Amino acid sequence: GFIAHGFTSPEYMRAVTLPAIERGLAKSNRARADFEIVCPVMVVSGETEQAFVASREIIRKQLAFYGSTPAYRAVLDFHGWGDLQNELNALSKKGLWDEMSTRITDEILQTLAVVCEKSEQIPTVLKTAYGGLMDHWMSTVEMQDQDLQKQIVQELQK
Repeated sequence: GFIAHGFTSPEYMRAVTLPAIERGLAKSNRARADFEIVCPVMVVSGETEQAFVASREIIRKQLAFYGSTPAYRAVLDFHGWGDLQNELNALSKKGLWDEMSTRITDEILQTLAVVCEKSEQIPTVLKTAYGGLMDHWMSTVEMQDQDLQKQIVQELQK
């Protein structure tokens, strides 16, 4: 199997990751049905406006951190944001971690994360963005309402 990195997008998975996996499977005479793909997905959500804003800022910081790493530049290049990697890397070397997150625009956030203003939207948005690209997904979505969290997990298992 394969565990993708969370610093990805559905478009990058379709255009780059899955074709590479398919080539590897073909070389080894293996079928996709016998190979599992797992992807950690960054999710921005919250049960209140305050929780949503806090979640959004946490994910912006995480994306900025990953974006500063040269190994993940390919994802930024793919989307036309390659120069951002240089900028984030320079800021990280100066220890300007909070400044880095301000470079993650809403467009970047919505491309590299699943953004749902209401937690109930998570299953639909996740399935729309990543449906057919992976067999399993991982994420941490903190909710105060445990019944809602259980409902979302059940909806995703369908």
